[in-house]
Amino acid sequence: MLEWKCRDQIIKISEQPLVMGILNVTPDSFSDGGNFTDHNKAISHAKKMLKDGADIIDIGGESTRPGATKVSSEDEIKRVIPVIQELNETTDAIISIDTTKATVAKAAIDAGAHIINDISALTHDPRMELVAKESDAGIILMHMQETPETMQNNPEYKDVVKEVHDYLLQRMKKLIAAGIDKKSLAIDPGIGFGKTVEHNINLIKNLNVLTKTNTPVIVGLSRKSFLGKLTGKDVSDRLASSLAGLVISAINGANIMRVHNVSESYDAILTTMALNKSNYLSPRGNRTY
Repeated sequence: MLEWKCRDQIIKISEQPLVMGILNVTPDSFSDGGNFTDHNKAISHAKKMLKDGADIIDIGGESTRPGATKVSSEDEIKRVIPVIQELNETTDAIISIDTTKATVAKAAIDAGAHIINDISALTHDPRMELVAKESDAGIILMHMQETPETMQNNPEYKDVVKEVHDYLLQRMKKLIAAGIDKKSLAIDPGIGFGKTVEHNINLIKNLNVLTKTNTPVIVGLSRKSFLGKLTGKDVSDRLASSLAGLVISAINGANIMRVHNVSESYDAILTTMALNKSNYLSPRGNRTY
């Protein structure tokens, strides 16, 4: 049993991986850009994901796909804060803010978010460490080679599993030394962020290396381009390959799965645990909002 400290919440993680539902309130995200820029649609979708089995709602106001347009802190705050506030007031959701900007993270925490999901592992904004420390929020440290603008130009590694592991371990040690509670930290290998198809496959097959850190491991591979390269399918037709990747990731030790299709992913996790672990886990009671 792992325990992840996220402000006033202690998230207990057992054999059954948790589900993090993706809510992009952006016009240009690679998969669902523009679908939830309307406030009411965003709230409705978040509540549906909670009802379908999501444990965490991860809200992002800036796309991190290759070539995405940069967004100011002010615009990012305008997109995400009203959604966070309403979800905090009307649901029992654990809320994550997907950002690399300290001002956005601080505003999100003040609005009720519990987790800071930073693709730069708190390196993009030098003020982010202080926000993380003072808020006592859960922190997701992700590995990324280069930046979203350049990460897919020509990613190279001598040993991708070792390099990703060593980088995340080094970031954890630095932040712990700076006063951030180890129990607040989680790690993400950054599938698709500065990796080729082969790199992504290698990381997923060797997730057990990351689980040895005794820290929650988050995997986000839903609908990503490497799945399209494997199957030849467009982003709108990658549910089957996303679920296959989820199942293998769960078997190999992932603790939290970041997904677009919550209902199908939740069912896949339940079935995987029953078949692979020989341990039938009853479905959690669905929420109603």
